[in-house]
Amino acid sequence: MNINELTLTAQAMTTAGKGLLAMDESNPTCNKRFAAHGIAQTEAMRRAYRDLIVGAPGLNRSIAAAILSDETIRQQTLAGLPFAQALADEGIVAGIKVDAGAQDLAGHPGEKVTEGLDGLRQRLADYRQLGARFAKWRAVIAIGAGLPGVACIDANAHALARYAALCQEAGLVPIVEPEVLMDGDHTLGMCERVTEQVLHVVFGQLQAQGVLLEGMVLKPNMVLPGLAAAQQDGIDAIADATLRCLLRTVPAAVPAIAFLSGGQSPEMASARLNAMHAPRRLPLPWALTFSFARAIQEPALALWRGEAGNVAAAQRALVHRADCNGAARRGQYSAAMESGA
Repeated sequence: MNINELTLTAQAMTTAGKGLLAMDESNPTCNKRFAAHGIAQTEAMRRAYRDLIVGAPGLNRSIAAAILSDETIRQQTLAGLPFAQALADEGIVAGIKVDAGAQDLAGHPGEKVTEGLDGLRQRLADYRQLGARFAKWRAVIAIGAGLPGVACIDANAHALARYAALCQEAGLVPIVEPEVLMDGDHTLGMCERVTEQVLHVVFGQLQAQGVLLEGMVLKPNMVLPGLAAAQQDGIDAIADATLRCLLRTVPAAVPAIAFLSGGQSPEMASARLNAMHAPRRLPLPWALTFSFARAIQEPALALWRGEAGNVAAAQRALVHRADCNGAARRGQYSAAMESGA
């Protein structure tokens, strides 16, 4: 483990005023989104879409790092440059999604555990050769009647910690992503309690596996009421609950927390991140930034629709959303930015 290299990479991924772009959707997920916009679900179209993203002028103004899928990191841009190299040339750190997806947890109906540890050491070495400097592993935790159970939290936390240790052994910064899902009718308070429980267990496992906290990035959910909850709390209440939960659970040695968007609308994700940087709030021990996928990409995808003539407009929409989140990280986002898009 090269402690200095890991620390510097983690800092580069979360440079002040910038965040991460998650463009690591699996092929089935990407195809589903393409289908919703009438776009052909082919390898060529996925490559063209990722080329649109990576080639967007000004993307590096607000994006410091980008998470790729296995398919994309092995592809080249339409100009013939490997995607990881194209990102590096723009000062954007390239990373890779390495988990194999969430599977049913045996004996625990309704709960999932993320797979992918088998053969991970070699895959990480291969990805580093392909240009990756960090990796990502996502665990999903559902809230429901009797959920989540202790077994689900423990299994996912243990897998996240083992993955993180293997990443650091390979010279890659691990993004540790324990996502408490928005699905359901749970309250804001319930999400806060579950998220706090999950993060306590995750950091206990990270410590047990010897993971260097200074050389990792946490990617959690914001604390939110369920999508079907009767009460949808305001922006300030969500910011308060989220920060209270993180201050109780995340060690100060962690350099940055990069929120996932988790199905929030692009505008709401920006507004909620912005509220966490309000001047009235106390200084925080770690940087707070974003690692959004749909909340940055969706407007661009809707404009592009697979048409070459729409690329420039889609790129402008993509960079606009990235800039909105960059402003939110500085506490400078406002609804006026949307009307001026």
